[in-house]
Amino acid sequence: MSEITMQALVVEEAGAPLRQLTLPRPVAGPGQVLVRIAASGVNPLDIKIRAGKAAHARQPLPAVLGLDLAGTVEALGDGVNGYAVGDAVFGMTGGVGGLQGSLAEYAAVDAALLAHKPAMLSMREAAALPLIVITAWEGLVDRARVRAGQTVLVHGGAGGVGHIAVQLARVAGAEVYATGRASQRAVIEQYGATFIDAEAHAVADYVQQYTAGEGFDVVYDTVGGEVLDASFAAARTYGGHVVSCLGWGTHSLAPLSFRAATYSGVFTLLPLLTGRGHAHHGEILREAARLVEAGKLSVRMDPREFAFAEANASHAAVEAGTAQGKIVVGGYAV
Repeated sequence: MSEITMQALVVEEAGAPLRQLTLPRPVAGPGQVLVRIAASGVNPLDIKIRAGKAAHARQPLPAVLGLDLAGTVEALGDGVNGYAVGDAVFGMTGGVGGLQGSLAEYAAVDAALLAHKPAMLSMREAAALPLIVITAWEGLVDRARVRAGQTVLVHGGAGGVGHIAVQLARVAGAEVYATGRASQRAVIEQYGATFIDAEAHAVADYVQQYTAGEGFDVVYDTVGGEVLDASFAAARTYGGHVVSCLGWGTHSLAPLSFRAATYSGVFTLLPLLTGRGHAHHGEILREAARLVEAGKLSVRMDPREFAFAEANASHAAVEAGTAQGKIVVGGYAV
């Protein structure tokens, strides 16, 4: 009996291009779903892994990259409930920690990581959401516990995580502000935040202008580096909370301590790397799907549509910083 195979894009060594290879098609094990992949989200982390510059992702090469997917349930492993063959699903399911990624025709993934795709989203739109919505949710909802009446500052409000964070904060009833370049003003305002040109205004100036010098209740840093330092200086005195999904550098906590404020880090990959917390990722995606269906959450897409054979070009676009929204690879399954 011949082996059942699939097509996949593989990075064979650091710095190498994605190469299309024929691999054995995976089989859904206990608790897993075999997904026929229709679309794969492209994230900056994929480019770093491919370049050999993402030790924290623990993805040995050669590997199939791609964290986010959307597709159709092809088969169910033992013990899987809540899904049927033919269901449209989406999730952040692999591409790190030695797990097969989504740049392939099929993937066998933990069912707990998945959610049903909102009917009004295309496969491409659904594949764009998982990493960014989970990252935004873990920061604002899980760590900062954002609530109505608070002031929230999102650094990088036009970015992938940033524009989702703006929307989630607004759903919670917060008053939302977001930083970006002057060219990003329209995008930030489109999602309902007050635009702040952080390149043209000092932290103390916009803290004074928008919070009467008190500081913001919640600051979400999606940029890292000096922006995280600026976040500490922008937090509200007595009870302000700073969250960062890029807090990897060395920073002085003095500005935060002098405000009696607090800090939380977000590391969205942890469940994939440890095998713990999968169910919560599925829960977040189900909540996000409900928000999408209610018209309260949308994803900004780059207008270009990259096919499976154009995956290297999709990576080049992300690396060059030319993306005008989330870039997705699709077209290798219906």
